[in-house]
Amino acid sequence: MRTALISAAAAAAFLSPAFADETIAKDHAPIGVMGDHMHEKGEVMFSYRFMRMNMEGSRIGANAVSPDEIVTSTPNHFAGAPGQPPTLRVVPLEMTMDMHMLGVMYGVTDWLTIMAMGMVADNSMDHVTYQGGMGTNVLGGFTTKSSGFGDTKIGGLVRLFEQEAGGVRHHAHFNAGLSIPTGSTTERDRILTPTGATPSPRLPYPMQLGSGTWDFQPGATYAGASDRFSWGAQYLGTFRTGTNNEGYALGDKHEATAWAQWGPAPWVAFSGRAAFRAQDAIDGIDAEIVAPVQTADPDNHGGDRLDIGEGINFAGQHGAVKGHRLAVEILFPVYQDLNGPQLETDWTLTLGWQKAF
Repeated sequence: MRTALISAAAAAAFLSPAFADETIAKDHAPIGVMGDHMHEKGEVMFSYRFMRMNMEGSRIGANAVSPDEIVTSTPNHFAGAPGQPPTLRVVPLEMTMDMHMLGVMYGVTDWLTIMAMGMVADNSMDHVTYQGGMGTNVLGGFTTKSSGFGDTKIGGLVRLFEQEAGGVRHHAHFNAGLSIPTGSTTERDRILTPTGATPSPRLPYPMQLGSGTWDFQPGATYAGASDRFSWGAQYLGTFRTGTNNEGYALGDKHEATAWAQWGPAPWVAFSGRAAFRAQDAIDGIDAEIVAPVQTADPDNHGGDRLDIGEGINFAGQHGAVKGHRLAVEILFPVYQDLNGPQLETDWTLTLGWQKAF
């Protein structure tokens, strides 16, 4: 939160002096929305986004559950295998996901915009390990980390209609995306087992950097704008194609969002947004991910989440800031129903920059 406020204040101080009205801040969706606008023929835009997601505490369904409750009541998916206890004995406490996203968009024609985005991820997860057997005696804690390139996304935006009537503009386009499996699904790190051993096995699913599958990502976007206000809505789906080389597929995903913005001046706009996400559990299993921890169970993934939040867009068109856009958005969950036990999301922060030529 502090990062968002500092960034917003710095951007305001940098941008506020002089703006022409050719670049309108409210004409861009909140920075957390991808593929929201198209470009004219021959126009190119480069972008950078930093997104941090923080997760802390676990839920089963919509109910919070403590680590002690998890290790005394949740069966171990791998019970009966050599060295595996009957219940879970390792519990994740907190996870931080940092994503650096570089994107480019190009207007092939006035009705077709193509785009590509690469990503670098940096993940960290804190755990507590309980002593083997039963009970709630804590053995110790440990942190696992993974970092590297994530999956690469390419796609296109196809204009469906654009019209203006009575001072109100309406626009809609089709989103067609493909996720290329460039992220690793074989990350390893050192852990602390209930017996006190410290091996370096393959990390559970949330710590892997990619899906390992080619994923189709269709969707549709609508945007409207008047003199001081703008609004929009978007649906994006992610559909896996088969299983990856490790024998599983992440769950299909459906994301729907709607936003509204007020632009008191051409160079600034304030936004509010609601975002709903539903994702299936993992289909299949990686035979090398075997551990008495909830993240190793393919069934403990996916669920439903509703976020609400706010953001600020700054758009410059004069002097040193001509053509640049700076933006920040933060989202907080108001509802989570998780296939658990599973870490719950606390907040998501997105900072971004864009420049069109």
